[in-house]
Amino acid sequence: MNLHEYQAKQVLRSGNINTPRGIVAASAEAAVNAASELGGDAWVVKAQIHAGGRGKAGGVKLVKSLGEVRTLAESLLGKRLTTNQNAPDGQPVHQVLVEETLPIARELYLSLLVDRETERVAVVASAAGGMDIEEVAHATPEKVLTEICDPLLGVQDFQCRALAFALELTGDAYKDFCRLLPQLYRVFVANDLSLLEINPLVVTADNRVLPLDCKMSVEDNALYRRKALAELRDDSQIDAKEAAANAANVNYVALAGNIGCMVNGAGLAMATMDLIQLEGGAPANFLDVGGGATPETVAQGFKIILLDPNVRAVLINIFGGIVRCDVIAEGIVQAVQEVGVQVPVIVRLEGTNAELGRTLLAESGLAILPAESLTRAAKLAVEQAQ
Repeated sequence: MNLHEYQAKQVLRSGNINTPRGIVAASAEAAVNAASELGGDAWVVKAQIHAGGRGKAGGVKLVKSLGEVRTLAESLLGKRLTTNQNAPDGQPVHQVLVEETLPIARELYLSLLVDRETERVAVVASAAGGMDIEEVAHATPEKVLTEICDPLLGVQDFQCRALAFALELTGDAYKDFCRLLPQLYRVFVANDLSLLEINPLVVTADNRVLPLDCKMSVEDNALYRRKALAELRDDSQIDAKEAAANAANVNYVALAGNIGCMVNGAGLAMATMDLIQLEGGAPANFLDVGGGATPETVAQGFKIILLDPNVRAVLINIFGGIVRCDVIAEGIVQAVQEVGVQVPVIVRLEGTNAELGRTLLAESGLAILPAESLTRAAKLAVEQAQ
């Protein structure tokens, strides 16, 4: 789950980490009031969306009058901002963050993330921070520095010093960085984050270090114990189908194909999508209704899949282990009747009471195509979708 920048900075401040003064606003008038409250003669206005690349897309700008604050806020609020990370549809802007300006001398890059290969937290830093960090990582990877943290010891002093030296920090900036990095690590662990990215981390004209921007992602599987963070979820920033799946407590990822998939088990879902591709088709989604799927879950799954106008066929692949196939068959019949499915439905049942489940489907009188093997189910789905 991603957080907005202003939310991420609130989390940083709760960890005693200083950030630029800023006020979030949901209207142009509130943005002008925020700038007046902050004082000064220049401000930075930032669109709040769950995507990077806002600066290049016109979503982050320096303004030098209250009139410019109003004009920029009006041009952003209520619109969709499209960046290189959320194209082509973009994301809606419901709030802007109005921040004080800082005398910036240098822009650095710093992030903490879970390294799946080493199963540890990695610290990634670069002296070439700012809007072009992706190009830097691609063209000159030697400029990107990495330190791997021991899970028992966390980030160590020698690692802070090594990165500070490599970033050519001196004096107060060196001290600030060596103090900041352990604080960030504690925030990362304490909030079950999967990503904490600061780009840029700025060195000011008076040689201090400060997070100017912050991107934060919370591990979804830990949200049950991070209820305060879970309440910060903004479903307007994600696909409507994925938002519906969150509400139904099923795992859904939208894809670009036209064959809707409903499967119980992530591994089985991956195998199903692979076979669809092998047969020349393209899955419209990944949907795992879980090992304990119920008729209600199946009905919810149908509703979510059919929110996608590109779906031309639905393939249901259920292995009856924890839940019996006849129960799933009853749920499929109920769901098809309730939802009013207008596209072909292909069903493959295997496992406990699979034969009984197939009989129930055959006697339902509905246009449901049974398949006794996954390969046959994939062939049927591709044929029907075409």
